[in-house]
Amino acid sequence: MGNSPHNRRTFLTGLTALTVTAQRAQALTPLAPACATDRATISGGFGKAAFNVDVAADEQTRARGLMHVESMPMSKGMLFVYQRPQIMSFWMRNTLIELDMLFLDGFGEIKYIHHRAQPLDETPISPGDMLLFGVLEINGGLARRLGIKVGDVLRHPSFISLDEPWTCG
Repeated sequence: MGNSPHNRRTFLTGLTALTVTAQRAQALTPLAPACATDRATISGGFGKAAFNVDVAADEQTRARGLMHVESMPMSKGMLFVYQRPQIMSFWMRNTLIELDMLFLDGFGEIKYIHHRAQPLDETPISPGDMLLFGVLEINGGLARRLGIKVGDVLRHPSFISLDEPWTCG
């Protein structure tokens, strides 16, 4: 390799790129564990909406979901979280209330919204072959009423933040 000015410049350029990459990777870490896991916020062109959420992070809780729930406050939802990206498919078996389903990537970005899923309908609900990390279920019609759209971002400790810095607020 030698010690020529060209080689030193190449080395320093590579070192700078490595430092910037390491700093960016550090920013892409799960949100602070001090953040409450029973609260999620969505930000977008409409503004900001906060939801109190029940987190379904294990197989048993995800299988039960919102089955047999007769009503849900407008500020409430259920957040389904998965450890690995996967193709998702939901249904409304034994679900008694209309729901909006917001499908999320690993950064919490909303990639697909299924509006007004009908109670007790067992037709599969899926965004197709996208690999996703989670779904937020909220009252049917609420996403449109609030102006929540694909591309808006959900913030919760289960998802990685692209913002620098991110606070729980």
